[in-house]
Amino acid sequence: MAKRRLNKRQQWRIEKIQKERTVRAARKEKAVEEQAAAGELGPEQNGLVIAHYGQQLDIEALEGPESGQVFRCFVRANIDSLVTGDRVVWRPGKSKTGVIVARCERENLLQRPDNFGALKPVAANIDHIILVIAPEPEPHDNLIDRYLVASESSDIPAVILLNKTDLINDDNRDQIEALLARYQALGYEVARTSAAETAGTPAPEVEALVRNQTSVFVGQSGVGKSSIIQTLLPDELLRVGAVSESTGKGVHTTTTAKLFHLPGGGDLIDSPGIREFGLWHMTPQEVEYGFREIRPLIGLCKFRNCRHMGDPGCALDAAAEAGEISAERLKSFHRILQDMTDQQARGLKLT
Repeated sequence: MAKRRLNKRQQWRIEKIQKERTVRAARKEKAVEEQAAAGELGPEQNGLVIAHYGQQLDIEALEGPESGQVFRCFVRANIDSLVTGDRVVWRPGKSKTGVIVARCERENLLQRPDNFGALKPVAANIDHIILVIAPEPEPHDNLIDRYLVASESSDIPAVILLNKTDLINDDNRDQIEALLARYQALGYEVARTSAAETAGTPAPEVEALVRNQTSVFVGQSGVGKSSIIQTLLPDELLRVGAVSESTGKGVHTTTTAKLFHLPGGGDLIDSPGIREFGLWHMTPQEVEYGFREIRPLIGLCKFRNCRHMGDPGCALDAAAEAGEISAERLKSFHRILQDMTDQQARGLKLT
């Protein structure tokens, strides 16, 4: 499919926006240099990104007399993008402000592509991903697998947390139990809770998951991520929304990724809810690696360029027929590959 060409007005507008961004960056950098020259910036020290608001970030001081205090900081123009969970070097300024001068090396980074195929970082330096699902909105293998592939490709352990267990009934019990059993058989840890039944107190099973860990909660909107966090951090002002009765989909209640310190030890990152986790930036080989049961079969197909889409001699099809791969997981794998092909056809570049 041919890439759509921009008209002159569109090209002019893009160039205008880019020039404005360059001017803003230069102006900000000049202001930083002036503060430094005037001796208005304090010494360099270590900090932690606890929230991201466009061009400004909330940084928690990790050392010195101001340790534990939060400062609204600007970023120097020569620093790559920062996300919640990043450790940085910064210099304090006036009135609880500061300037970030360097980003420390990351242990890991969780990313997802936006609707235009551009990678968008979600969180950094996390110990595990807690994937929250619920009976409502109904959980689907394909959405769960997208999160798990992302965690596997980032080498970040994932835990599946079933929330709203009070909504399990005779109509959905068998389906949910079969769903969880598939992932337990693959070695994924599965936990269950119900934020609605804990009367505002943290559930022991949730506390055990997050204690002394840096956790990021992910999952589609409406599954109760913010409700769970509110039981862990009752003093935080998090808006908790209800699932839309008309659509059955969630209502977004968290607008920016934030990091919270837990009273029992550990940190927790709450990210904006998303209904679909795209993997368009990955190659088919990376998606293969993201499926645990497919990983050992890589390279065993009859033909080296096998697409795993019904090709003759495909090792994945043989494994599925032998019961080594569940039909649901293989279907999910095929759908992800097809989605990647569709995105390429629409002109999104895979990187």
